[in-house]
Amino acid sequence: MSTTNPSPLWQPTAEGIAQAQVTKFQAWAAERHGAPADGGYAALHRWSVDELDTFWKAVTEWFDVRFSTPYTRVLGDRAMPGAAWFPGGTLNYAEHALRAAETRADEPALLHVDETHESVPVTWSELRRQVGSLATELRALGVRPGDRVSGYLPNVPQAVVALLATAAVGGVWTSCAPDFGARSVLDRFQQVEPVVLFAVDGYRYGGKEHDRRDTVAELRRELPTLRAVVHIPLLGTEASEGALDWSALTSADVEPVFEQVPFDHPLWVLYSSGTTGLPKAIVQSQGGILVEHLKQLGLHCDLGPGDRFFWYTSTGWMMWNFLVSGLLTGTTIVLYDGSPGYPDTGAQWRIAERTGATLFGTSAAYVMACRKADVHPSRDFDLGRVRCVATTGSPLPPDGFRWLHDEVREDLWIASVSGGTDVCSCFAGAVPTLPVYIGELQAPGLGTDLQSWDAGGKPLTDEVGELVVTNPMPSMPIRFWNDPDGSRYHDSYFDTYPGVWRHGDWITITSRGSVVIHGRSDSTLNRGGVRMGSADIYEAVERLPEIKESLVIGVEQPDGGYWMPLFVHLAPGAVLDEDLLKRIKGTIREQLSPRHVPDEVIEVPGVPHTLTGKRIEVPVKRLLQGASMEKAVNVGSVDDVELLRFYEKLARERG
Repeated sequence: MSTTNPSPLWQPTAEGIAQAQVTKFQAWAAERHGAPADGGYAALHRWSVDELDTFWKAVTEWFDVRFSTPYTRVLGDRAMPGAAWFPGGTLNYAEHALRAAETRADEPALLHVDETHESVPVTWSELRRQVGSLATELRALGVRPGDRVSGYLPNVPQAVVALLATAAVGGVWTSCAPDFGARSVLDRFQQVEPVVLFAVDGYRYGGKEHDRRDTVAELRRELPTLRAVVHIPLLGTEASEGALDWSALTSADVEPVFEQVPFDHPLWVLYSSGTTGLPKAIVQSQGGILVEHLKQLGLHCDLGPGDRFFWYTSTGWMMWNFLVSGLLTGTTIVLYDGSPGYPDTGAQWRIAERTGATLFGTSAAYVMACRKADVHPSRDFDLGRVRCVATTGSPLPPDGFRWLHDEVREDLWIASVSGGTDVCSCFAGAVPTLPVYIGELQAPGLGTDLQSWDAGGKPLTDEVGELVVTNPMPSMPIRFWNDPDGSRYHDSYFDTYPGVWRHGDWITITSRGSVVIHGRSDSTLNRGGVRMGSADIYEAVERLPEIKESLVIGVEQPDGGYWMPLFVHLAPGAVLDEDLLKRIKGTIREQLSPRHVPDEVIEVPGVPHTLTGKRIEVPVKRLLQGASMEKAVNVGSVDDVELLRFYEKLARERG
């Protein structure tokens, strides 16, 4: 990769740098904790990983984390896996999430938006009251610290109240979105054995109502540990027999009582996409999430009481948990429940306008869809309050950066971020005081010793390598559920480089300190010993207006050969003729290299995704290598199983 210095697409102003929370934090930490006063973000980052204990102590002081029992040291054990953070300390995540109610009772904590795009506020005092009422009722139902509480809910205020009430009593929250089918939900919830289920009767999406009462009935039958089911009538239906009514549980005017739990007490369970087996049930801690999210949202995203934080997400994706944590910084969070593109592709921009969002987060796929659909956000919407557009889910291609710059605003801070459900945070991404370069994430996060390693464990600069993190982060999983000896956790991240987290992405760390993500390393294209990221090919191919979406797979064959097909889902009206084939191959050859040119280009009816919208590469590769559908993929984790049958049939025909 070239080490030339291109011009930044965006530079923060001197005033913007001075006003940023991370600048103020650095000056304060220099005075109190020996952080470097000069050298900007790069110097602060170096200090944060070299002096890990001091850095995290400084974070807890800067954000006034309330320990009801003081901790004995910051890091009792720094081994990975198994780091012990803030031993002896007790606190409560929900207490911190509701702190703004003490000073801003009548201001909105939540703005709820549905497909009408009108917003309905929930004030800080009302949110606190509902959490107090529900926490009291959960205790009355016998929910004790460590018990699991589950939600089958869309992105609505009730979901936030249920999460915070669960955390207040020391319970362990877990949720799925209501577009998940019963099998997918059971694959997740049966692992953790919840005692309470919050469930909607249905949801609205794309202008239609979707009744989920049959699915909820199946969940009740198949989850024998449930002591209570709470009915939330979004479609206005009556509660089924034996279910409790949401409004009755949240009507009392009760101050919340916050169970003071150890720092490493479980807060919630998140799930991996589960495309190749049962989803991993990832457990993160109350304290670890609290301090990691305060750092990420307060310093990196620069959020505070004057902000409005909108991220398009569902309760089945870690970004929902991340969005809820916006409350920790006193920020008003925007909860949108509906289709990302209803009634038209510009829908999310309209919501950003109507809610006065200052940070608008979405997927790279949505940005590219807007570009293809010829959406003009700045022309059609008043986005004057949007300071930052952040993207995740997949790498934002260079054309996405250019489009945001041209079509939203020239002085827009564009934050492409990358992390994972595994840490419910970002390894690299937003820094308000650094320039933005096209196609690059601004920098690794504070306290995160992010490196790119070769196969022998040697750090690389300006070269593609494995994404590794060489020191512990507080939000790394405390364990996986049902993994008594820790072997599944160990094998997921620590089997390649002992004691070092390997995430499974190809990255480049540039000599400027920025980061480029090239795609997953476990579905890596490897032709003749040269490793290539699939994201680079998608970016080149999907610039062509005829290509709606693509999927590239590298298949090692029994005879030692290597077959690399490119599957293309065409835009309406497009035809895969000789001319288009020539342009596809020519584009890849010119923009990447002859080595990237696929062996075949095959038209497909669609590209399969996980339920959280990520392209499925590894299961398709397994199908093409001859595995059966049952062995290749957990069908409950896929958005459209019929699409996978196409690839299965193709493999049979070729075989």
